[in-house]
This record gives sequence, structure tokens and C-alpha cells, in this order.
Amino acid sequence: MNSRYRWSVALILFTFLLFHQADKMVISPLVTPIMEEFQINEAQMGAISSLALVVAAVLYPFWGYFYDCYARPKALALTSLIWGITTSLGAFSPNFRTFMLARASTGIDDSSHPGIYSLLSDYFEPKLRGKIYGLMHTAGPMGFMLGTILATTLGQKIGWRNIFIVTGGVGIVIAFLIFFGIRETPRGGSEPELRDFQEISEYRIDWQAVRNLFKNKSLFLITLQGFFGIFPWNILTFWFFRYLETERGYTSQQSMMTMLIAIAALSVGFLVGGNLGDVFFKRFPLGRVFVAGVGMVAGAVFLYLTFLIPVERTDLFFVLMGFTGFSMAIPSPNVTAILHDIIPPEARSTAGSIRKLFEDGGSAVAPFLAGVIATKFSLHQAILVISIAAWAMCLALFAPLAYLVPRDIEALRETMRERAAQETG
Repeated sequence: MNSRYRWSVALILFTFLLFHQADKMVISPLVTPIMEEFQINEAQMGAISSLALVVAAVLYPFWGYFYDCYARPKALALTSLIWGITTSLGAFSPNFRTFMLARASTGIDDSSHPGIYSLLSDYFEPKLRGKIYGLMHTAGPMGFMLGTILATTLGQKIGWRNIFIVTGGVGIVIAFLIFFGIRETPRGGSEPELRDFQEISEYRIDWQAVRNLFKNKSLFLITLQGFFGIFPWNILTFWFFRYLETERGYTSQQSMMTMLIAIAALSVGFLVGGNLGDVFFKRFPLGRVFVAGVGMVAGAVFLYLTFLIPVERTDLFFVLMGFTGFSMAIPSPNVTAILHDIIPPEARSTAGSIRKLFEDGGSAVAPFLAGVIATKFSLHQAILVISIAAWAMCLALFAPLAYLVPRDIEALRETMRERAAQETG
């Protein structure tokens, strides 16, 4: 496969992830004018966000299976088109009820990411997947910042409705870019055993493959790890600004500076973590598990040290928060790559959707749990205790993975060798 073309595919998919994340985040800075226009309270506004999350979670199994059954670029183009249409509908909503329905419908396309990683796994061989997944993960923090900038710089000038038209329009443009710019590639075509064949048989998921996923112990552990692993991310995302303002006395400018440092550190951490995972994976099968585990330990240590910094030492707090964000980002691309190291190509999107479904469960539980602890103690205690406990749980789940993953990698390699023999015969 032409190297330039496959990197152009990666660029298009990165663009989708970047602007899709920006579209999801753009509503946060626009909450006040939306509430004022529709004359609604915080509970009603919160219900809008929750409904979109519920819709996305419910549709994860559907999208996962859909991507494994049909041409993934066409499915992604459909996803992007839905993003564009549903976001734009919110701009034309005449009242709160229709706006709530429109925003809830934006969750339809939010469960599409496993299909992207499945497609990329067939464009890039195993030894490069950590690098490419690390790049894709940077779209998260960068999209968060892009959405914030769009809303804060353009929101007052053109109004919140026109912001939604802009981001929705981008989704429609990207849909055409994906439809005409990305070709489907055979599932398993980048695996070492099959990549030298000009043509290979078409492999699609079936119900037996789905049943096998639920029997896979490594997938179960990765999925359970995802439930707990999302806790630190969601607690910090949801409560960190309030912690900085109420318990450290930071101004809005200082809080924004801290967030900028964290976003930059996260982006670098994703890239470095993915590359390190590839380097160690080439040397031994447990390479990615090792790198992810080190990242979790480092994240817990740096978060603990960061929260020990006195309030007046803002400079040192900024530095250590950067190290915390960098360390937190290291496991993510490696966990995604581990999943694709052990799951057959035709079932990777479904497996990824199962994992994301459980992560969304953790996303829903974490902020509430932190809030309960904060009312009795403090946000400082809530963030620190829950985050470190979650990482400890993830490390405990990684221990049996250290035994299972090499075996599962070899099982997949054997399956690929059998398919190669069938292609030869």
C-alpha cells in the first residue's frame, strides 16, 4: 500500500476526530446564552448533555457491529453527515423541547470512533499502531481547546446558533471528504502474514465471532479496566476548574493557563506513549502492557505530588500538572493497540464498542462519586483518592493481562497464518 496514501487517510480521520471533538465541546462555553434564550435552569441544561450521552452509549453496540459488517469509509461518511445535520438542527430549534431533541440526536454519531481505529488497524501494521493511535488521541485535547476557542471568540460576534451552523457545516464537508477520499481496505490486510498478498478473502463479523468476544478474558479485563480507567479523566474534566477556583483561589486566567498546560502535556503524552509502546512491542509481546502500566504509576505519583504543592507556588503547580497530564496520556494509545493485537480484524470495531460502552458507564459514575466525597471532605480529597484508587484497580487488572496477552497475541498470529495458508492454497 502506498505510504503517502495511508498517511493521507490518517490525516482525514484525524481531521474528523479533531472537529468532531470541537463540535461536542463547543456547547460548554455557550451554556449561559442558551439558558437565557430558552429560559431554562441548570437541571434542564444538564439533562440535554445527559441525553446525548445516553443515546451514544445505547448505540455503541449497533455502530460497532455495523462497522464490522459494512464498508467502514462509507459508514464513517454517514456518521459525519449525521453529525453535520443533527448539530445544525440545534441551530434552528424554536423552543427548548426541540432543542433538547436536536442535541440528544447529536449522540447518534458519538459512538463511531471504534470504526475509525478498526479501519486504521488495516492501514497500519501492528508495529506502527501505537504511533498512529497516539496521533489520533491528540485530537481529544486539541478538539477541546478548538471548541473552546471557537465558542469564546465567535460566540459573542455571531451568536450561539451560527456557531452550531459552522460546526455542523464542517461535519457535512468532512463527510464528503471521507466518502471520496478514503477507500475500504481488506480486513486483516496489514497483518504481517497477509500484507504481501495482492488480494485476500473478505472477512466479516458473524454471531459466532461476537460470542467469542464475550468469552475472551483479555477483552473482559481491558473492558473492566476501561470502566475504572476513565475515572481520573472525567473527575478532572468535570471538577478541576472548580477545584482551582474554590480550593486554590485561582483566577480565571490562572485556571485557563493550567488547562492549556495540561492540554499540551496530554497531546505530547499521547504521541510519546504510542511511540514507546511500539518500541517495546517490537522487543517483547508485553511491551504495550508494560508502557501502559508505567504511565498509570507515573500519573498517580505526579498527581499526588501536584496536590501537595502549596497554593502560593503556582509555578511549581503548573510544572507538575504538566507532568501529570503527560503521564496520564501514556496508557490510552497502548490500550487501544493491545485490543487490536489480540482481536481478529473483522471484530475489532465491535470489541472497541464494548470497551467504550463500559467507559461511558465510568464516565457517568465518576463525577457524581467525586461530588459525594467532596461534600463530606473536599474536592482535593475526592480527586486524589478516587483517581489513585482507580489507577490501582487498573494496575491490578493489568496483572492477569500480563499472562493472557502474549498467549492471545500468538493465537491471533496463528489465525492469520492459517488464513495466509488458505490464500496460498
